[in-house]
Amino acid sequence: MKLGFVGLGNMGLPMAKNLLAAGHEVVVWNRTAARAEPLVQKGARVAATPAEAAKGAEVVFSMLADDRAAEAVALGPRGIIEGLAKGAVHVSSSTISVALSQKLTDAHASAGQGYVSSPVFGRPEAADAKQLWVLAAGAKADVERCRPALEALGRGLTVLGEQASLANVAKLSGNFLIAAMLETLAEAFAFTRKSGIEPRQFMELFQNVFARSPIFERYAQAIADEKYSPAGFAMRLGLKDVGLVLEAARAAEVPMPLASLVRDQYLGGVAQGHGDLDWSALGALVAERAGLPGPR
Repeated sequence: MKLGFVGLGNMGLPMAKNLLAAGHEVVVWNRTAARAEPLVQKGARVAATPAEAAKGAEVVFSMLADDRAAEAVALGPRGIIEGLAKGAVHVSSSTISVALSQKLTDAHASAGQGYVSSPVFGRPEAADAKQLWVLAAGAKADVERCRPALEALGRGLTVLGEQASLANVAKLSGNFLIAAMLETLAEAFAFTRKSGIEPRQFMELFQNVFARSPIFERYAQAIADEKYSPAGFAMRLGLKDVGLVLEAARAAEVPMPLASLVRDQYLGGVAQGHGDLDWSALGALVAERAGLPGPR
């Protein structure tokens, strides 16, 4: 397939690499053009604008950090919508608000283009190893057209329906589960550590007694080892995502008190200057409030 890929950050770069490895033609764009060099060596072509990356593509992917970047790249001057042909599809893999997802759906429909929301679960190392779990929602024909490219990105694909924003609801809900899990891990490790139990001892108990979830175990190990850098997913992005959860929940009139608590925890961490640490550094914030050494 002829593909465009916009946004070569920690997630976008390995995703674009895997699309190239699967034999697709890929034109890429990134605000910092030097990020594209490893892909150029594998056969990618670099575009000067998002519109140019979309021009001639059957499908163009975008992977941006937040709503502002995603909207600017898609709908702004020289954006994706300007270059994408009628009938071609924009696949947004960014973690964005439900409201923006609906806005992008409507804008592309007005331009005669398709829109598929396709956020992913997994950290950069999972993206690199093609171990992401991919979500997709949008018009059935558009999702099926994109399927070969979506399946090149990960180990599985869940299609959630024809309303694109449903994929964003699922992604935000999943990220909230992880954020809430991190809060429980942080409190348990701080309590046992301050009571005199070595983190490695509690980690051994955790590994042998509780559910063996790779996500749960990976983050528990980060808290036990106090290893929060380099960030696979930064705390400031965790704050953004939990905020999006609460925004969508408020619109749906769903109370989420734990989400409010976790949002405030992350807000405090970012305010203290820890926004670039991994979001599992929630463990260090809770430990610090318990009188233990803080983030490092």
